[in-house]
Amino acid sequence: MAADGGGLKELNEIKSQFRTREGFYRLLTLSESRRVGPGLPTSTAPTSTTPGSGGPTVVPSVPGVPLGPASGLSSGSLPPVRVSMVKLQPEDDREEAERVCFNIGRELYFYTYKGIKKAVDLNKPIDKRIYKGTQPTCHDFNQFTASLESVSLLVGFSAGQVQFLDPIKKETSKLFNEERLIDKMKVTCLKWIPESENLFLVSHASGNLYLYNTEHSCGTASPQYTLLKQGEGFTVYACKSKTARNPVVKWTIGEGALNEFAFSPDGRYLACVGQDGCLRIFHFDSMELQGMMKSYFGGLICICWSPDGRYIVTGGEDDLVTVWSFSECRVIARGHGHKSWVNVVAFDPFTSSIEEDEPMEFSGSEEDLHDPVHFGRVRTSSTLSRLSKHSSKSGPSVTYRFGSVGQDTQFCLWDLTEDVLYPHQPLSRARTLTNTFSTGIPPSVSGGSNLATEPSTGNAIPRSLSRSNSLPHPAVTNTSKSHVSDGVVPFSIGKFATLTLQERKDKNADKEHKRYHSLGNISKSNDKINIMSKPKLDTTRILGTTLCPRMDEVPLLEPLVCKKIAHERLTVLMFLEDCIITACQEGLICTWARPGKAVSFICSI
Repeated sequence: MAADGGGLKELNEIKSQFRTREGFYRLLTLSESRRVGPGLPTSTAPTSTTPGSGGPTVVPSVPGVPLGPASGLSSGSLPPVRVSMVKLQPEDDREEAERVCFNIGRELYFYTYKGIKKAVDLNKPIDKRIYKGTQPTCHDFNQFTASLESVSLLVGFSAGQVQFLDPIKKETSKLFNEERLIDKMKVTCLKWIPESENLFLVSHASGNLYLYNTEHSCGTASPQYTLLKQGEGFTVYACKSKTARNPVVKWTIGEGALNEFAFSPDGRYLACVGQDGCLRIFHFDSMELQGMMKSYFGGLICICWSPDGRYIVTGGEDDLVTVWSFSECRVIARGHGHKSWVNVVAFDPFTSSIEEDEPMEFSGSEEDLHDPVHFGRVRTSSTLSRLSKHSSKSGPSVTYRFGSVGQDTQFCLWDLTEDVLYPHQPLSRARTLTNTFSTGIPPSVSGGSNLATEPSTGNAIPRSLSRSNSLPHPAVTNTSKSHVSDGVVPFSIGKFATLTLQERKDKNADKEHKRYHSLGNISKSNDKINIMSKPKLDTTRILGTTLCPRMDEVPLLEPLVCKKIAHERLTVLMFLEDCIITACQEGLICTWARPGKAVSFICSI
């Protein structure tokens, strides 16, 4: 019994270091001082802001009363703790170049980040705010416009509003969706459009995604929309107004909440995951669906692109991490190490060893070679060429490192190596496998109007899913081609302002489109646009197809590292050049120094 008790104690022990092939990662000393929740120093009076109140007001500190989430709310009822960072460009290299923002409960803090060089003084924030009646749920800096004098920060709230502010100038610039006329559900994710000064995207628990322009205002009445584009499991609307106003564009994606989205490294593609368990990848500028995947079970919570944009990793309620190949449009591996939901996945660009891009071998017309949309859906010949090329190599030379944290308080590291990416198999067998994926897909302009079947299971794939198979369909709309070209900035402000995109409407668009959300809520559309309702995904028919392969049909990864590092669920994972940052729901933000980078003094934020 004593031995069992000792083993249980060791299992529940919070780890302060772990080892990989690079060496030891160490939690910097005196980690208890990193707590930024209850008991956070209050030597300066915080600013308290109510969205819509017209500006910040000073709230005196009360001695002995913590300003953190101890104000009657349990950690389970609070929004997840999030951390955002931005790198500035100081003229003097000795100046601190990074700023960090984090939320805890109703509070939002903004500090100078000093990495592992020196501890952050929690008594001297650049800015801090306490919000009344709502709570921050997520935030994002605009890296493109950041400078030492000014930085643009977006903050999303549990009541649906979005705040645009500058914590350096300490000015509240604008408040969007102030009266909740656009969307009443909480903001789940928001991000600036890459290399844009004014455009940003916001997703809500309603399953809607909105494009905003900071230079436009929101109307005094509920917005009216006109149908812009419709595809498999998504609909895009343009705001119908005589003058420019927000939102510029509205996307309705999937069923239930839209949990997170992420742009590809080159900014061309947008990947979304939602409560319906689907990963959907769009070409953002043309609004065309490029690929799709279904979770093994439950909703998908988090998503991340590989540094080179070739792979996407997701995590969710199936306790798995899933690796999806963007070029092949299929699941290439799953990872099992967590014992509960996976909250965050992130690639480590400083440890991943990635080959330089090489010209792929295509057999086809010159037009196919230069068409980025075709490139996003690589053909069988290209896949076979890569398999043949890599099969001649000895030993893994490509390694992607990514990490995950979850509800189980576990931190996992994973290595995605070449033996998983390019299995060493005979070329004839590779051809058989890849051809199996395309069985039943007719080379017709209709883009797959017949039912596609998988011989191994005999299950028919519904017609609505035919565009999401692993191989490309020969038919690519002219709309996609006209808006995608090399050397052109993919995010055209003028295009979104004028909204000149054209799309053929469905001939049978005469049924009311209904949206069903998690928690049993049904949104009431105020746009009164009649479109054909889309059938729900039948999980029993999808399992065993390329949308959702069975567990024994793809490689199963084991974590390189799997350690318990907190007492509460983990909500943050960030890979920096000299350290890893994690955070848990109780407000404990930790810095893990990379091998050879540890220092002897405190580093806490």
